[in-house]
Amino acid sequence: MDLRRVIKLGIKDGVETTWELAKVIVPVFFVITFFKHTPVIGWMVTMFEPITLLLGLPGEATMPIVIANALTVYPAIPAITSFSFTTKEITIIGTMILLCHSLPVETMIARKSGANGLFILIVRVLAAILAGIILNLFMGG
Repeated sequence: MDLRRVIKLGIKDGVETTWELAKVIVPVFFVITFFKHTPVIGWMVTMFEPITLLLGLPGEATMPIVIANALTVYPAIPAITSFSFTTKEITIIGTMILLCHSLPVETMIARKSGANGLFILIVRVLAAILAGIILNLFMGG
């Protein structure tokens, strides 16, 4: 394969990937920005506050975590960047998302492969919460 063809293919693939990600990330960013100007985030903060306090996170951290749990990792990125989280908070949020994301899809896949979907779901959620608590304690919570 000659260099020009490789570069052309790389640029084409890069633009296509950027477009695919932008189709998810940009709308989520706008939705989060909209919610920041409504009571929705306040409701979420209040509802999840007992858990977020245990994790050493502000209530706003529920947005990227819930988005990642319901959808996938990529829409959580603009949700994270929409708020002013500290390095510690981003580390905790990122670790929790790593362990627990795309719950509807991945639970269905687990069930289709013969595993107990509910058990897998519970383990992933508890693992994410436990990891968040441990990180909070070790990172100066």
